[in-house]
Amino acid sequence: MSKSSPIIVGLDIGTTKIAVIAGRKNEFGKLEILGFGKADSFGVQHGMVLNIEQTIKAIREALQRCYASNPDLVIEEVYVGIAGQHIQSLQTRGERIRKDTESEISKEEVEQMIQEQYKSYIPTGDQIIDVIPQEFSVDQYQNITNPVGYSGIKIGASFHIITGNKLAIRNIYRSVEKAGLRVKDLVLQPLASAAAVMCDQDLEAGVAIVDIGGGTTDMAVFYEGVLRQTVVIPYGGENITNDIKNGLGVLRTQAEQMKVQFGSALADEAKSNAYITIPGLRGQQPREISVKNLAHIIQARMQEILDFVMYHLRQIGLDSKYLNGGIILTGGGSQLKHLIQLTEYVTGLSARIGYPNEHLASGHPEELARPMYATCIGLILKGLHDYENAPEAFASNFIPVNTLKNEQPARPAAQAEPTQREERQVMSRNNRLRAFLDSIKSGIIELFRDEEDKTI
Repeated sequence: MSKSSPIIVGLDIGTTKIAVIAGRKNEFGKLEILGFGKADSFGVQHGMVLNIEQTIKAIREALQRCYASNPDLVIEEVYVGIAGQHIQSLQTRGERIRKDTESEISKEEVEQMIQEQYKSYIPTGDQIIDVIPQEFSVDQYQNITNPVGYSGIKIGASFHIITGNKLAIRNIYRSVEKAGLRVKDLVLQPLASAAAVMCDQDLEAGVAIVDIGGGTTDMAVFYEGVLRQTVVIPYGGENITNDIKNGLGVLRTQAEQMKVQFGSALADEAKSNAYITIPGLRGQQPREISVKNLAHIIQARMQEILDFVMYHLRQIGLDSKYLNGGIILTGGGSQLKHLIQLTEYVTGLSARIGYPNEHLASGHPEELARPMYATCIGLILKGLHDYENAPEAFASNFIPVNTLKNEQPARPAAQAEPTQREERQVMSRNNRLRAFLDSIKSGIIELFRDEEDKTI
């Protein structure tokens, strides 16, 4: 086991579940899972924390189960995923004329351009979460991944800016800190999921990551090694469950169980003579539910979600002619039967399920290889990448002492409501996320170099 690698903890605050996973990189470069815990989530709707007390309770419960899996763990700070209907994205362009045209472009100049984007106009009540550079230009040279080292008069860049509601972001900080933890970083959930299920070949070919969660469906689109779009679609697995509940007149727990055990995203694949028997209420006669009717309800909602996916792909001009890598489905909702077939039918793109097991070392809990944990695994990978690029920002915390044997007390109010520190973390986050995406791009550049060497 690599003792030089810190323990990174991912915290996924979802609509249906809250998961805590602790891990670190072993000597083979794989993610070794050191602890895992989850709890049902009741205070979150559509990816947003609405009931802070219930969310705190669920976070503490997930933490205790994580400690139960490994009593030697010490967990003080976590990487937290963020999603929800309040997340928005916009494209901006920045340019600057250089005074010293003979010198090479420095990292500081690039960083200044990025910081200037934090002054971009956004709606009142929102704040910028991330500024992600897409492509640079230097004079007549276009589509430059990294302009450092170039010389020129004018440098320009396209940026992808991600924003969120200030109150929604603050509720995440309050919930985490009152549960006795610190937020190391906020990471957009579709970007975390992409890190867990995507490889360099996907990035080169062009791919859309579609993470179907309980409350929302999150999408991240990559093309030519660049993040092109991030989208939060306000429908997810909970909407399908409610559709079944209302459409068939059953209890919510029954609707969820039928969806998981007998549900299909393609009605044509469901047997017309198959029925599900459910017990009657308060002495009533048992009822029989048609499996085909169940599939029709599921397909209608899933097709609506996929129509949104295609709408956003067309908005940025990326359809089946460009995304050769197709669509990677992940998240808990991706486990619906025949969803791949429906996705290929609706979008005209190839589709597959994205599993987060490529980065995991052997011996991990089998459950963690399921798509529903892609976001949490991706959060750990993001933290490990941050450490590799700035190890001085991490405390070497390997003392085998459990500091949360029972329940963590709430922190003082001054710590429970971060404001200035919260904004400083948001301002610095672009450096780490940009380096995270750049590392993926570098693999593609090396791939092209290898191909050129072969042809010479």
